[in-house]
Amino acid sequence: SNISSTMMGSTAETALMSRRASPKTAHEQMMLGCFYSAGIIGLLIVYGLLQERIMTIPYPDSGGGNLELFKYSVFLIFLNRLFAVIFALCMAKRNGEELRNMAPLWKYLVVSAANVFASSCQYEALKHVAFVVQMLGKSFKMLPVMLWSLVLTRKTYRTQDWLVAIAVTGGVSEFLLTGPTEVYSHSHHHLHSSSSSSSSEGLLGTEVVGYLWLLAFLCMDALTSTMQEKLFKDHATSKYNQMLYINGLSSVVSAATLLTTGTLAAAVNFTVERPQFMVDAMVLLSSAVAGQFFIYSQVEMFGALVLAATMNVRQIASILLSYRVYHHAITSLQAFGLIIVFSALSYKSFLAVSNYKKSLPELLPTVDKECVTDTTSPASTILTYQSTEAPPPSAASSALAKR
Repeated sequence: SNISSTMMGSTAETALMSRRASPKTAHEQMMLGCFYSAGIIGLLIVYGLLQERIMTIPYPDSGGGNLELFKYSVFLIFLNRLFAVIFALCMAKRNGEELRNMAPLWKYLVVSAANVFASSCQYEALKHVAFVVQMLGKSFKMLPVMLWSLVLTRKTYRTQDWLVAIAVTGGVSEFLLTGPTEVYSHSHHHLHSSSSSSSSEGLLGTEVVGYLWLLAFLCMDALTSTMQEKLFKDHATSKYNQMLYINGLSSVVSAATLLTTGTLAAAVNFTVERPQFMVDAMVLLSSAVAGQFFIYSQVEMFGALVLAATMNVRQIASILLSYRVYHHAITSLQAFGLIIVFSALSYKSFLAVSNYKKSLPELLPTVDKECVTDTTSPASTILTYQSTEAPPPSAASSALAKR
């Protein structure tokens, strides 16, 4: 079985490298790069805006009345993971990847449980703090991820990696401490009416709850990312094989959670009674899966570092558009904090693109070294840039797999 697995992996790697190394003119490459980037940015902006809409704005019933917030975040996670399983199965078959579990099931289950908990924390945080805070929180997690990796896998980072992480962390902290971060203009405005003082106290309390959910998300998501990377290293799992089993078991964990808490029937009733929610949920899940096609295509042709630069642009665009669409309040000091974060992310993107250009004389797969999964993003395969050093060409397929 080891020989057949090796042959299967060799065939998949050869096919992957053949597709990525296919000759294209500079103009064709530029057009494809722009197309993939536009697809990723556009689809994930839709995904982010719908996340905020679903969790913060109440839905009317079919008669147009009885406004109610969607409260069953685990149900949304369950649907997301089912879509992710279908996507992973299709991509694994397309690439000829092994479908049997490459690591013990209990290890997949541990990662899956942490994954579901992290996702749930993210959705719960959206009920109490603005989407912008959550997006910045995903940048804030750079430092926890690096620290977890340092402790668990003894990974080392260059000085510029630490400086970027510290700058982002500082900018996010400055943003959180110098202005409003609650979701008053959405759920609180629609559902509550009280005196100014009691409302202010309530918003302060809900912000604290939101920060606690966000802190739990950061810790669990950083741990999940590190454990997934460890699975890749210890058991040589392929990208979509791991995605298939982690999301499959995440579906089981989330379904079990819905059943044990007695919220499955309520979530289904909410979906049936509120057609607009069903539409938003389907668009949310569809944009997640469609986004993965563009993500996979860009990684396949241009490498994970170019994807990381694209994701940074998407993050900035999502934050600015969220302010525009949902009318969040912002202070001048918060704007300064955003400038710090955007500058650090732009520098990180510049490093990614620079390293990609330097790698052009060689096969594209050699530009990837270390990527970790943003486990709560669409289909759990968003890549986050961590290092710009190039591995040997023989590591091409495993580097691509380190999402």
